[in-house]
Amino acid sequence: MFGTDRRVLALALARMADAVGNSFLIVVLPVYIASGTVSGSTFGLAEAMVTGIVLSLFGFLNSFTQPFAGRISDRTGKRKLFILLGLAILTATNIAYAFAGSYLSLVAIRALQGVGVAFTIPCTIALVNELATSDNRGGNMGIFNTFRLLGFGLGPIAAGSVVDGGPYTLAGIQLSGFDAAFYFAAVGAFVSYLLVTLLVSDPEQTQASAGEEFDLSLRDSEGGLDPVFTLGLTTLFLAISIALLATIEPTINDRLDQGKTWFGLQFAAFVLAQVALQAPVGRASDRFGRRPFIIVGMVILVPATFVQGFVDTSIQMLVARLLQGVAGALVFAPALALAGDLAREGQSGTQLSILTMAFGLGTAIGPLASGFLVRYGFEMPFEFGATLAALGAVLVYTQVEETVAVGADGEAETDSRLTPQD
Repeated sequence: MFGTDRRVLALALARMADAVGNSFLIVVLPVYIASGTVSGSTFGLAEAMVTGIVLSLFGFLNSFTQPFAGRISDRTGKRKLFILLGLAILTATNIAYAFAGSYLSLVAIRALQGVGVAFTIPCTIALVNELATSDNRGGNMGIFNTFRLLGFGLGPIAAGSVVDGGPYTLAGIQLSGFDAAFYFAAVGAFVSYLLVTLLVSDPEQTQASAGEEFDLSLRDSEGGLDPVFTLGLTTLFLAISIALLATIEPTINDRLDQGKTWFGLQFAAFVLAQVALQAPVGRASDRFGRRPFIIVGMVILVPATFVQGFVDTSIQMLVARLLQGVAGALVFAPALALAGDLAREGQSGTQLSILTMAFGLGTAIGPLASGFLVRYGFEMPFEFGATLAALGAVLVYTQVEETVAVGADGEAETDSRLTPQD
């Protein structure tokens, strides 16, 4: 497909399968906690706060662990091993939810999941980077992200139906709707495990270059910001901007006089735009350069985010979210490809984990920011997000150089590329 290595396609399909399961839990866990099935001490906190801790703990532990996981995989040269370790943990913990009877056990399971997934994400992205060439890295990142987002979008759609359709009888054993959802998520992770086991292998150059010394820098040799660190900041700002919507759903629905269906469409519009555009944008960045797409995407993100604070109708919000999706598609794959171009041999895990960590942190910070800022006016969260988007555009324009040498005809010169700093 599109000249993509079969191992990259296998990784993309594996990521889609476990993304379906992971996104299941985003919908199922809050309902599961509220159902009364879970009991025990809440540590003196309200149930809603415990639910928030269970959901956010995954994101924070996952994000902060990723650079360490990426570094370990760089030192050992064993990407596949750590991907499988993470997927095995994810499979086991998804099953464990069905037996969790206390709030403390839910917190422990979700924390362990966060650490497990922290191994799969940077190691998978690093492996995609190493299996690609300089001529198709953007396209490969686009294909990978397309399948990942497709899985993330399909999960919540199916989750509610699985829970509401229970109880089920399987081989004479009765399962509640919640149990079925947890087992479904476990199956998704296990399918990913099988795909990686059977179809993926570490490239030889990864093993050969393992163990090199590496110091992650915030500044470059000329006194500016390190380009990979800059791309990480930009990814953080992007993720915060697109995640502002989730926490203030009731406020948005009241303001626009709309129901949950409209909000669901608006929330999904971003993902749909991503699925449609990630692959073609990634391939285009291989031909015309990475940096222009990232800058244009962040520039589009400014009005697309800002206007959400002032829309009057549901359709206007839907259009704004679609524009945010276009902006995200212009940034995601080219940014990962550019960081991959800059990654020194055997250090993809560490360097690319900066971007994946930043995205995870952004999706955790965004809802917290909107929940805090909305008290000062409905438009405040979106003005904050637009400001971050503008800052991201300026940072990329001033601190990041192109890695694809574009010829006079406007297309990449495949034999002449800028090389990473030694």
